[in-house]
Amino acid sequence: MMPIDDIADWEERIARQDAFWQREIIDRPVVCVSVPRVTPSHCAPTRTAHATARDRWMDAQFVAECALAEAMGRDYLGDALPIAWPNLGPDLFAAFLGCELEFGDDTSWSVPCVKTWADAATVRFSEESVYWKKLLEMTDALLQIGKGKFYTGLTDIHPGGDAIAALRGPEQLNLDLIEAVGEVKALLDHVNKTFARVYDFCYDKLVGAGQAVTTWCGIVSTRKWYVPSNDFSCMISPAMFDDVFLPGIIGECGHLEASIYHLDGPGALPHLDSLLQIEVLDAIQWVPGTGNGRASDWLGVYKKCQSAGKGLQVTLDPDEVDLFMENLRPEGVWIALNGVADREDAEAIIRKLSKWR
Repeated sequence: MMPIDDIADWEERIARQDAFWQREIIDRPVVCVSVPRVTPSHCAPTRTAHATARDRWMDAQFVAECALAEAMGRDYLGDALPIAWPNLGPDLFAAFLGCELEFGDDTSWSVPCVKTWADAATVRFSEESVYWKKLLEMTDALLQIGKGKFYTGLTDIHPGGDAIAALRGPEQLNLDLIEAVGEVKALLDHVNKTFARVYDFCYDKLVGAGQAVTTWCGIVSTRKWYVPSNDFSCMISPAMFDDVFLPGIIGECGHLEASIYHLDGPGALPHLDSLLQIEVLDAIQWVPGTGNGRASDWLGVYKKCQSAGKGLQVTLDPDEVDLFMENLRPEGVWIALNGVADREDAEAIIRKLSKWR
């Protein structure tokens, strides 16, 4: 397994995160925090003159150099480890299937390509896709520049309802679920099978490079794991979610050794009961979303997940730590700390969490 040059205890950090999937602790729950270095050891690249936002997003070497500067500009405390991942936006998986992407400064979005159900026959994964080739180029650039410096992660892959919404457009998909649910299910089956192919290729590439597995949510583990999600689900009823999308999520979890579901915003909460019944789902990442309070405002959600035997990934401000220690069990909790002023404060919180048994 690839070590990180300036983190002597990287094996222990990964071991704690492996134990997280089993809802176990080695000596304390996982806690991750990073703080800016006083003197960064690598300067950010000079911003090149990209003609468009798309050109900047698609410049693999520039992306890799920015990732290195970011990774080398922070100190990683507790179980935190430096990571980077090739990011072309949340609709990238749909782009592998034929959609075009449009790029803004901070994100990208798909141009729906399945205008009629006759177009669904053209939805096929292609190794000739410019976006697939760019993903591989970016992954290779990150692996090369990051060796011994950071772990390169899997990209953001959205199969299921999010992929169909990208292919059809979310407004149209809402109508489809009333008028053409059979066609939706048929396309969904094809899309979800393609996910397994894409995931396995990327997973094998990273593991073949001697890496642990990571992605955008920050967990670093030796397990074959990923983050199932369905942000589109906030638009539909629990009955429709269970009928159309839940089987694919169960299949996605079953394809993996470990999984953590990304539950995004109050609109997705009506589906929590169904998700907690998935035996092969290991954990929940509940994200309230901007304007919906902090983690401490949703303590009941976390308690419900723990009662169902699921692990939790939680982002806490320092003043929320005591409340969670008093109300939850430490087993199966993965904590990211926000708003920590400096290294001294971070180490004090880690010592406190070490007593949570």
